Amino acid sequence: METVFSKMCSPAALKGQAIEGNPEELDELLGQVEIWHYMTSFTDSVALKVAVELLIADIIDHHGQPMSLQKIVENIADAPKPEVSFLYRVMRVLVRRKIFSAHQTDSGDTLYGLTRASKWLLHDTKMTLSPMLLLENHPIHINPAHYISQCIREGTDNGTAFFKCHGHEQFDLTGLNPEYNKLFNEGMVCTARVTSKAVISGYRDGFNKIQSLVDVGGGIGGSLSEIVRAYPHIKGINFDLPHVVATAPKYDGITHVGGDMFESIPKADAIYMKWILHDWSDQHCIKILKNCRKAIPEKTGKVIIVDHVLQPEGNNGLFDEVGYAFDMMLLAHNAGGRERTEQDWKRLFEATGFARYNIIKIKALQSIIEAFPI
Repeated sequence: METVFSKMCSPAALKGQAIEGNPEELDELLGQVEIWHYMTSFTDSVALKVAVELLIADIIDHHGQPMSLQKIVENIADAPKPEVSFLYRVMRVLVRRKIFSAHQTDSGDTLYGLTRASKWLLHDTKMTLSPMLLLENHPIHINPAHYISQCIREGTDNGTAFFKCHGHEQFDLTGLNPEYNKLFNEGMVCTARVTSKAVISGYRDGFNKIQSLVDVGGGIGGSLSEIVRAYPHIKGINFDLPHVVATAPKYDGITHVGGDMFESIPKADAIYMKWILHDWSDQHCIKILKNCRKAIPEKTGKVIIVDHVLQPEGNNGLFDEVGYAFDMMLLAHNAGGRERTEQDWKRLFEATGFARYNIIKIKALQSIIEAFPI
């Protein structure tokens, strides 16, 4: 998929900017531009975080129409001395990235409105990515990336980049730090809603014959609650670590069970795993999948994996860039965690006794990957 940046560096764009030179000079210039662009691209995420923390999208949404910067500032909560010029510079970036719209009135004021992107930053809606954005930009979550080069030099025998940064592995820290645990769970819940909607829409017949379903690593039950609401005949079992399910709310048709997926998994007609296996090495995934196979019926059971299928380099799908970005995050956060290609998934299924698999694309970052014992 061609990006705004790639268009900017195209020969036609260079000609339009009256930038001339021999091919070698232009190539050198473009190389410089590319490094500057990627060096500073983190500032887009910083600007998004500012907008989420200040509830800019919500303020505009509640107003019901585009607003001036002054009106937006007047509606920011707990802002005794707002710095309007700072907000202007943040909004300038976000308008350039088409997160917000901006147009001039006849009186010369600039009015800022919502776009299809900023609607995903709203707090007071089920379909939002705001909690995930705050998680991905939190220092606990992002600082381990600074230790990746150390892991390349030394390996991970003494811990992941996350461990080198914080002294604990990620899933241990969620049990030790209530603030991070809350932030992590909220991020997972918001993505669960988005993905579950796509799963339910794109896997319409997949749940019909299932009477019991275990959501392995289901967090506080967000994904499973959406599935059971759409398919009320299903008996849902939300399975996760004891400290995770301890904070889970009650849902009709769902039982919360604490345990360790590396030891055993509750028996059911089918196993559901959303965004779980990408957190773990092949060796860990083999243990989990073998336990899944033991938990389902030999002839009629199946495992439903909702995870990204990384496309080969050179492909230009909607979520390809995001997939490679998440793979970089997993380098920092998890011991052996990675995004996998179809061939990677196939090897895992062959190693764990699943006779066949099927990949179903849905309108989400992830795909549905079915695995069958026979």
